[in-house]
Amino acid sequence: MRERRRRWRTPADCSLIIVAWRCLTAHVRYRSVSGMSSSTTRGGRGRRPADRRTDLRRLRAALPSGTATVVDQYERHLTSERGLSAHTVRAYVGDVVSLLAFVHGTDATGQDASEPGVEAAGVEAAGVDAAGVGTGGVDIAGADAADGGPALAGLDLEALRAWLGSQRNDGRSRTTLARRAASARTFTAWAADRGLLAVDPGLRLAAPKAHRTLPGTLRPEQAGEVMRASAAGAQQEDPVALRDHAMVELLYATGIRVSELCALDVDDVDLGNRLARVLGKGDKERMVPFGVPADTALRRWLDLGRGAVATGASGPALFLGARGGRVDPRTVRRVVHDAVESVSAADMGPHGLRHSAATHLLEGGADLRSVQELLGHATLATTQLYTHVTVERLKAIHDRTHPRAQ
Repeated sequence: MRERRRRWRTPADCSLIIVAWRCLTAHVRYRSVSGMSSSTTRGGRGRRPADRRTDLRRLRAALPSGTATVVDQYERHLTSERGLSAHTVRAYVGDVVSLLAFVHGTDATGQDASEPGVEAAGVEAAGVDAAGVGTGGVDIAGADAADGGPALAGLDLEALRAWLGSQRNDGRSRTTLARRAASARTFTAWAADRGLLAVDPGLRLAAPKAHRTLPGTLRPEQAGEVMRASAAGAQQEDPVALRDHAMVELLYATGIRVSELCALDVDDVDLGNRLARVLGKGDKERMVPFGVPADTALRRWLDLGRGAVATGASGPALFLGARGGRVDPRTVRRVVHDAVESVSAADMGPHGLRHSAATHLLEGGADLRSVQELLGHATLATTQLYTHVTVERLKAIHDRTHPRAQ
């Protein structure tokens, strides 16, 4: 017995014990701080690494004081004058911080400020240009950098091209490069309008065209399986499961964005008429209908689940998170991932449910304009990208209309 204890206490054995203990305690800590979910917490797939935001904060803090002032004013312009969402503002400002840090020689890579799967990064922001840039705001034309020079000294066409080139060499995708070029053009147009730049170098900046790839979709029968599995999980009336079921049903029923779902208040849902009032991009309000299954799931959540987790900090929020506050997009993404995975369907987040809903509406005969209004797209072109017509629908149209189909 004594010899056995000596073998167990070798350095290698002790190291193994320490590693195992650290892994166990790290897992427990992660579970304790993560959002409330009725399903097993997934790994970091689809989530942005924490060090990226840290890098951008570090780069922003390292900018010369005058340049940092310009960034602050630009951020207020995007938020107050253009009314962009917090997520879009974060992406645009992150691109500008990356650009200016590169110009000042503090960074040569430019960490991505956007999160995977966000529409601004993949589709709608990829075509953003300088149009619509306002002229209001505080006059900062006199802002100087710490060395006494202009705040945007060195920001010319050559610098813009070098910045994009460095990221291309680092393996950034065509979509990322296109989005960042668009962000840079918007910023330089704003800066030139305020006299911070003598000319707008972004007017001559070329960038690769973004690959407009469509997110995956569920087949109608797969979507039905996901909803049934979610409903089965809520049968025991656990508050978390009731919430998760209501969120998944409402996302698929309406096709709303994850940010729009999180922003819903109790009063935004009209159960009698099965309508939800949604505040979309640019503070544009729209009404979206939902069906009986979503109505049933919402009623059960409100009657049996919400009161059990609500606190004094809950306010009017429809869906609540771990501490009783408004649910966050990260929790919703995890819930959707787990719900889809439970039926062995392709990995998918809330945007996949949005795209599935739109595709199934088109397959059922809905016209493109109605789908555009339902999704809250500013232009029909975006709807055409998000709602492709399936091969099966094309074949059905051909069989029904072509004189030689039969």
